[in-house]
Amino acid sequence: MMELPNCPKCGSAYTYEDGAMLVCPECAHEWSADAADAANEDQLIVKDANGNLLQDGDTVTVIKDLKVKGSSSALKVGTKVKGIRLVEGDHNIDCKIDGFGAMKLKSEFVKKA
Repeated sequence: MMELPNCPKCGSAYTYEDGAMLVCPECAHEWSADAADAANEDQLIVKDANGNLLQDGDTVTVIKDLKVKGSSSALKVGTKVKGIRLVEGDHNIDCKIDGFGAMKLKSEFVKKA
């Protein structure tokens, strides 16, 4: 039996199929099954150095000393970074680090804590 997705509007688990559409009985929201599949494909997939899937808000640890442009100090191994935000591009982690401020990191230099 196929597992139906929760309602994207209210999060209800009681969705049902009505022809080609999915319907939520709690909020009366209707959407197509194709739109639900496309929404899942649009999510950004970012993995850490060990291959673990990262999500917004995760805490990561730096696994390599990293030179910081414009600063005489470096980001040391073992530095914890809380509340990361995933972004598109080469440096795919946006975060704030105590003592350094706002910074972009590459996911290949961090591991999920």
